[in-house]
Amino acid sequence: MIAIIDYGMGNLRSVEKAFHFLGVEACIIQQPAAAAAASHLVLPGDAAFGDAMRNLVRGGWDTAIRQAVEAGKPFLGICVGLQLMFDSSEEMGTHAGLGLLPGSCVRFPPTVRVPQIGWNQISIQQRVPLLDAVPDGSFFYFVHSYYVRSDVPADCIASTEYGVEYTSIAARGNAVGVQFHPEKSQDHGLRLLANFARLH
Repeated sequence: MIAIIDYGMGNLRSVEKAFHFLGVEACIIQQPAAAAAASHLVLPGDAAFGDAMRNLVRGGWDTAIRQAVEAGKPFLGICVGLQLMFDSSEEMGTHAGLGLLPGSCVRFPPTVRVPQIGWNQISIQQRVPLLDAVPDGSFFYFVHSYYVRSDVPADCIASTEYGVEYTSIAARGNAVGVQFHPEKSQDHGLRLLANFARLH
């Protein structure tokens, strides 16, 4: 069962509906204790980094997420969920993240319009099971003003160009994050979610 974390932020229902459309069992959980029964965890996010992290800590989700990742459960961060996986963010001050991956979240340069809203391509850097049958150059739907700057090049699975080339998919072991919204990205997004559901 795929558990979608309800920490008071994020487009939970659309993610849940996307999994259901694929015939995958998924449910929204509101207590960290429920994560123990899940096979996979998903952390969506549609919020400022600092507010999102405060909610995770307040609800005890930060500990539950780290324990699940350490136990080897597949974990997927979406949008701000990807950013929260890293050490820190400079969005509206400096905020610590979950520290699952080394790196930080920074604002796009002033030469581009923010937020980036709409379709953009990924350039696949590493072929992993999450991207099975997802072609290089596939378009996904993005909405964000900050981007991930990974400290470890090997953690970058795919990159995207928007004023700078940045990490749009990051992964280490069983923990993976995507900057775009797969649940809003039509066929390629659904393929990615289906691939995630098959990870073990």
